[in-house]
Amino acid sequence: MGVVQTHVAHFTGAPQIDRRSQHFEVLETEIKDNESPKIVDPLTKAIGEIGKWQIWICFVVFLVKFPVAWHQMSIIFLAPPMNFTCSNNETYDSKCLANCTEYTYDHSVFGETIISQWNLVCDRQWLKNFTQTIFMLGILVGNMVFGHLSDRFGRRLPFLAAVFLQLIAGVTTAYSVNWYMFTALRFILAIATGGTMVTSFVLTMELIGTRYRDTVGIIYQIPFNIGHLTLPLFGYYLRDWNMLQLAISLPSILFLSYYYLLPESPRWLLTAGRIDDALKIIKVAAKRNGRPTENIESSVQKMVVEVTSNQERASLLALFRTPRLRTRTLAICYNWFVCGFCFFGVSQYIGHVSGNIFSNVAISAAILVPGTLISIYANRVLGRKITLISSNCVTGLSCLLITVVPSSTATHLTLGCTGLWGMSISFATVYLYAGELFPTVVRNSGVGLSSTVARIGSMLAPFVATLAHTSAWLPPLAFGIVPLIGSGLCILLPDTRGKKLPDTLEEGEA
Repeated sequence: MGVVQTHVAHFTGAPQIDRRSQHFEVLETEIKDNESPKIVDPLTKAIGEIGKWQIWICFVVFLVKFPVAWHQMSIIFLAPPMNFTCSNNETYDSKCLANCTEYTYDHSVFGETIISQWNLVCDRQWLKNFTQTIFMLGILVGNMVFGHLSDRFGRRLPFLAAVFLQLIAGVTTAYSVNWYMFTALRFILAIATGGTMVTSFVLTMELIGTRYRDTVGIIYQIPFNIGHLTLPLFGYYLRDWNMLQLAISLPSILFLSYYYLLPESPRWLLTAGRIDDALKIIKVAAKRNGRPTENIESSVQKMVVEVTSNQERASLLALFRTPRLRTRTLAICYNWFVCGFCFFGVSQYIGHVSGNIFSNVAISAAILVPGTLISIYANRVLGRKITLISSNCVTGLSCLLITVVPSSTATHLTLGCTGLWGMSISFATVYLYAGELFPTVVRNSGVGLSSTVARIGSMLAPFVATLAHTSAWLPPLAFGIVPLIGSGLCILLPDTRGKKLPDTLEEGEA
């Protein structure tokens, strides 16, 4: 089965990893059909592809995905649909009157929300969507900034800085006094959240052997799914927005203990020339995994020699110079846009479906876990291409059906959840696909570009999801057509399952 050699972060967080560390990847691995890969990575030989030490690190790091999900999806309960009326009326008709300046809100379901507190209705309704767009922009900025910092200062310290910033910004946001303060602090919170996504995933992937990296990379998404699933519990018991914001922010205090629990990436330490520090960590990992430690020093020397060797370099523009690479880059980038646009858009759309908002969101989140697990099996059996085409078609067709079937809460919820289930498979697949499609010399740049395009999709999603207030058929139509176009573009892509990873631009073009 193909191997993901690049380090990418869940939900559009791709760091720009130091190219020297790529020498520690299995660049010389020959992958043939029906054969196991021959491991030549010295670090993997020293500590093993996976063992007790890596499992412990993965468990510790995966917990970070809970607040990532809470903060990214919290807008569903921070700004839920609320009936309102002009203060002069007695019934909640949710009609906008030209001369109305004060509104009364229906608090039967929620207490205070950012909508009722700052009157984000009528001509100010766009501010609610703009808040989420700014948050998604912050995620993108955090991916880029902390991706650079993790290359320069290691994976551990930027991760700890991001966790601390996430805690401070999250708690402070709960005490915002106006929309401007709320949005600005959420932007800072998003930068920190994007930073935790990048640094945690990179650290994990640098410790896992090639054979298990794609599987662990997909499993890494499950804590996000579970975090999404637990969010309705917070929303149900905490009906005021500031208490909800505080509750999803305070758990980050626990991650400050990672200063003592989390080691630095030995791969990065070696690229930085800190050989003694790397040796200590490698020996601890080897002992924990029951591996011999006698020849570790010689293995490290071999790695250092690899670092000093020359490597072809290429810029991002190289992806667009040749016809095949250009076509494939545009096709995979569009499919990343599909995932960012449809995953977050359909999630918010489900929150606006009539009925019980708590059960609606819980049901839509619950189906993501089996979708993620199924993607592991599908990618192994069907390959990347067929899996991505099929999952995009599931999302597209289910959303289009919403526009033609009779209006029913149960029917629309079922179809919306089916579409979200398809996106959970697509999102997992595009990570593997991009990592295997781009040549080694531009792999980080290619995946970084793809994740940026996905973030643009997630920035547009809130505005499309709330168009249901204007025309009920517009959001499902948009969420239906976009992934079907993505399925069509997949025809231009080769299936990378079981294929040797391209190292040079020439190999990528061929």
